[in-house]
Amino acid sequence: MPDLDDEIRPGLTPSRITRRELLKRAGAASALALGPSLLAQNQQQAPKVKASQQPKSEAQTAKQFAHPPGLFINRPLVQVTKEGEALLDDMEGRISDFFYNEAIPKTGMVRDRAPMAGLSDSRVSSIAATGFGLTALCIAHKRNYLTRFECEQRVERTLAFLLEDCPHEHGFLFHFIDMESGQRMFGCELSSIDTSWLLCGILTCRQYFAGNQRIEALATTFYRRVDWQWMTNGGKTLSMGWLPDQGFLDHRWDIYSELLVMYLLAIGSPTHPIPAETWNALQRPVIQFGGVNYISGVAPIFIHQYAHAWCDLRNVADLHANYFTNSIAATRAHQMWCLTMGRKFPWWDENLWGLSASDSREGYRVWGGPPTMGDPDGTLVPCAAGGSMVFLPAECSHVLLSMKAEFKDKVYSRYGFVDAFQPHAKWFNTDVLGIDQGIMMLMAENQRTGFVWEQFMKNTEVKHAMDLVQFHPDPDANDQVM
Repeated sequence: MPDLDDEIRPGLTPSRITRRELLKRAGAASALALGPSLLAQNQQQAPKVKASQQPKSEAQTAKQFAHPPGLFINRPLVQVTKEGEALLDDMEGRISDFFYNEAIPKTGMVRDRAPMAGLSDSRVSSIAATGFGLTALCIAHKRNYLTRFECEQRVERTLAFLLEDCPHEHGFLFHFIDMESGQRMFGCELSSIDTSWLLCGILTCRQYFAGNQRIEALATTFYRRVDWQWMTNGGKTLSMGWLPDQGFLDHRWDIYSELLVMYLLAIGSPTHPIPAETWNALQRPVIQFGGVNYISGVAPIFIHQYAHAWCDLRNVADLHANYFTNSIAATRAHQMWCLTMGRKFPWWDENLWGLSASDSREGYRVWGGPPTMGDPDGTLVPCAAGGSMVFLPAECSHVLLSMKAEFKDKVYSRYGFVDAFQPHAKWFNTDVLGIDQGIMMLMAENQRTGFVWEQFMKNTEVKHAMDLVQFHPDPDANDQVM
């Protein structure tokens, strides 16, 4: 397998190394749990801050806070300005164009990435991007960006292709596939998490286009085909994937991350459910930064975004936490971390902040904080704030407005915001990535109307799974949006 630096560069096709492998190399797959030595190491790498801002130990945190991890007691500002609302509407329309234009009409498979100006000839599709794209079609019709005929026809063709032409194993699909043939690319794995994002899009379409019997039947058949029990490989948690020549991957989804909705889909499966007890077997390490404590792992901010794009967890809690409030806390901590990093990168300030896994001048990087990981170089990633829109609406919309106002068409073009840019080095990526555009579009719509939450939560299998793992109304939840 080629070296990491050879895998993804701006303007090239996607990596032969999957997100799983990148996270593993960054120390965020098999060791997401934050041990004391790792915390100390990362804190040493971070810029020095005042003693009052220094992260406290877990013992200090427990003494200071009488509430469970993730309960952030200061309500965020939820008011989005008229200018911010106009930007979100324009951005959603542009991203809708990406998901419609950068997919082959015959198959519906969405390109993993495309130039910001369009006109890509890449044949590489990401099944996760396709899942976001299916959801985007629902939004596009709801907002009259596309006609119902255009959206329904594309959804039908996509679901038929996924069921009839894409190679699968026990219902799971390969991470990267040829968008015309559906064949596996780059020797990638059957991905449990990426199949889950695809399934989220499929189930959203099943509800939004209810009454279209073909869409309903295809979507239900796809869900029923996924054998979650097989993906446990005899263990208590789900494997990260499977390779035809090697079998199951060594690493498992066993530590808190973007996995929440995947486990709800698995527990609620009508045909191959895994035990509800699996939910409580997941590790939930606590990070504390700047007076905020929350459940997390050493990983980019996207782990606090993806599950919330579809699953409405705003006013409920399980036996461990309110995960929506937990993501508010994680986003607030990320914002504060970015401001402390402004000592090293002066262009990072209250107007411009946010770092998540992204392209860079030197290839694809898995970076973020707190704690600092991946050796940041001052790159800014729009989807870090854009994908957190529902958690800190005023602050995140302000960041997007600032990026567009200051850098104009260098960062905002035909398909919305570029993947990443480093203004000090005058480097502006020319690509957009499907999963980044997807999380920004879904979160923008949820912030504005709650539409994706409303549609996805109509799936009775998800509600059943939430009952099984003992989600219940949370009377202490901050009513953040709507």
